[in-house]
Amino acid sequence: MNGVQQRRDRIAGTLMGTAIGDALGLYVEGLSGEKIQRRFGKVDRYLMPWGIGLLSDDTEQSAIVAEALALHPTDAAAFERHLRFKLVAWFWTLPPGIGKATAQACLLMTCGICKSGIHSAGNGAAMRAAIIGTFFCDDAAARKEFGKRAAMTTHTDERAVEGALFVAELAALCTKSSALEREDAFRTALATVSLPSLHEVLSKALVVASSNATITVASQQLGTSGFIMQTLPFASFCFLRFGDNPRGAIIEAVSAGGDTDSIAAILGAWLGCLHGRNALPEDLILSLYQGPVDLDGLASALSDGTKRFSRFNFIHGLLRNLILLPTVLFLAIWRIFY
Repeated sequence: MNGVQQRRDRIAGTLMGTAIGDALGLYVEGLSGEKIQRRFGKVDRYLMPWGIGLLSDDTEQSAIVAEALALHPTDAAAFERHLRFKLVAWFWTLPPGIGKATAQACLLMTCGICKSGIHSAGNGAAMRAAIIGTFFCDDAAARKEFGKRAAMTTHTDERAVEGALFVAELAALCTKSSALEREDAFRTALATVSLPSLHEVLSKALVVASSNATITVASQQLGTSGFIMQTLPFASFCFLRFGDNPRGAIIEAVSAGGDTDSIAAILGAWLGCLHGRNALPEDLILSLYQGPVDLDGLASALSDGTKRFSRFNFIHGLLRNLILLPTVLFLAIWRIFY
């Protein structure tokens, strides 16, 4: 595989890994690990009707970031303007499961308010940050500038911003590493974290992984909520403990419960750029319903520099969400009583 092919494989892996983790975790989001095990066993297939892998905000926002990068790879200000415009358009497709801070920020952007970021330590900024690291794997300054702009569009809490930059940093290192070097990559990324509280919880994830803890023990010690100080340590644990096997690692992450789609999406992105698209489970890729985004087209655009690709489709997204709304509501109610 030559350099261009490898770059495309890692970029496509980042986007597809995000999508697989997102879709596997979506149906069981918010359930405890015990309930997931009792009701479904191992979540090794998509649980939506007909076995279709539906994408949520994690993948769609990552795709919007990728689109902005493809169109404005050297102009951070133009990148931010495009990202803001497309996030507003995406918001008005009425996506289910959107985070509170992201929703508030999109409302502010709709009203033309430039300082739209919300002081929140949720994981919304981090879950879409990996593709920035993969794209700018050789440019630390660009990773930081584009990553910070993308994060602060919706989240201004320093923990959320630092968390997003860490996601991008580890993705960049994974792009140039092998599975056997993932602990070294993690330690190098950890060294770039300047916020003491975030450094502490990520260091704890390394210690827990080194002890060969089970997924249950790790979830109890690190947490699995949508709070960035739990999302990133737990995703890091899964990356370190199980990262030699992309399918197995994502399944383990989902089985722990909590904010399953975002944790698994971040983990899937790291594993996708570490192993490449060709190492991801093909059956899960083929079962994905990508809806208004074109992940393969975006991967080609980011690796080849072409501006010809299918952009986020507002009409497709709105129609899909309106059609799916009754099904989503039914499944949400059914899941409570099942």
